[in-house]
Amino acid sequence: MAAHRKPSKETKCVDAVSDAVLQRSENNTSVDCKPSKKRKRKRNDLNQGEIDSLAFHHKIRFAILEGTKSLVDAGLSCGYLSEAKDAQEDPLPSQECNLAALCDMAKELPLVSEHGEDPVQFIGSEDGCSTTHLDLFTRITENCMDCAMEVTLMGENYIIPPRCAFLLSDFARMQPLVGYGKLFDLIVLDPPWENKSVKRSGRYSFLPSSQLKRLPVPLLTSTGCVVVTWVTNRPSHLRFVRDELYPHWGVEVLAEWFWVKVTRSGEYVFPLDSPHKKPYEVLVLGRYRGCGHHSPSSLRKTELPMEEQRVIVSVPSALHSHKPSLSEVLRPYVGADAQCLELFARSLQPGWTSWGNEVIKFQHVSYYTVEPTDKPTDEPTDEPTEEPTDKPTDTTT
Repeated sequence: MAAHRKPSKETKCVDAVSDAVLQRSENNTSVDCKPSKKRKRKRNDLNQGEIDSLAFHHKIRFAILEGTKSLVDAGLSCGYLSEAKDAQEDPLPSQECNLAALCDMAKELPLVSEHGEDPVQFIGSEDGCSTTHLDLFTRITENCMDCAMEVTLMGENYIIPPRCAFLLSDFARMQPLVGYGKLFDLIVLDPPWENKSVKRSGRYSFLPSSQLKRLPVPLLTSTGCVVVTWVTNRPSHLRFVRDELYPHWGVEVLAEWFWVKVTRSGEYVFPLDSPHKKPYEVLVLGRYRGCGHHSPSSLRKTELPMEEQRVIVSVPSALHSHKPSLSEVLRPYVGADAQCLELFARSLQPGWTSWGNEVIKFQHVSYYTVEPTDKPTDEPTDEPTEEPTDKPTDTTT
């Protein structure tokens, strides 16, 4: 896995626009609510949703079982996986994230388009930056460098990958992304689906399925754009994406792929037939077939037929709900020079555009380790490299 290159310590950026918003968030107070007692149910008393889930599992079980065995065997023989028991992982950083609260408050800020200003701002230059003031909430932010940059945003240090762009905003403040002027050949969505586990844990705020139709996906797509949505194992969510959401956007459903989560020794993270949690998640893939938007890359690409079912196996990140990168897996279907966009992102990828109300959460320096560069000893340098501490085993397909 390629390491991110970190700039010298003199390369810092200060976010002035968000200081006031950050100060306001610190003055907010939260109210703790006691959960109501839950009535116990008989073991055999399944509701319709559970019956549908069981039927779906039995339908795809053989493909999951056979595909995983083949890939795990290959992973063990190639050294991607090891038969040794998984080692104890280092504890995860306990960095508090208040980005979502900041985005909610930033709704009151006027959009730069209302004043005729450039909707794009840049971090980094050939000689670095030390006094750049960034408006993260109403403008697209780009790292135009070919190396990763360490920047200070809202008093915290973040690692920004090379040649990437992002917008930190609430669901209702996506206008800068539409006004960015780019048409994308690949759009990946990881929506915060509503489910009981999320409600109980309070890890993140969920979004009702019907609200997803408001996403301006048709305005962001090039001709033949591949649209990929991560879906939980709830049949109602899967039906919604296939039968309502994609048709609403003008996207033709082409495939359902399965991401199977295994340990470093190649075992399922949960029993395959567990009645509570399954060791796989579903990806629904389609192509935009609405009114044509043309980008230079879309005019050059030819559509490669897409497998209706495919199994992807990898060791999941220790970070909750952190998905593996799909760049290499989807490259044959979108081309090497594709413009790629991730919606509801919580981290950044080199060369991608990302949007979300916690879009830089996992770019915080606490999630990275510093390692020396591999430069010759006769060329001293004080520039370390960066690698994520949550790096999973390379995805095997």
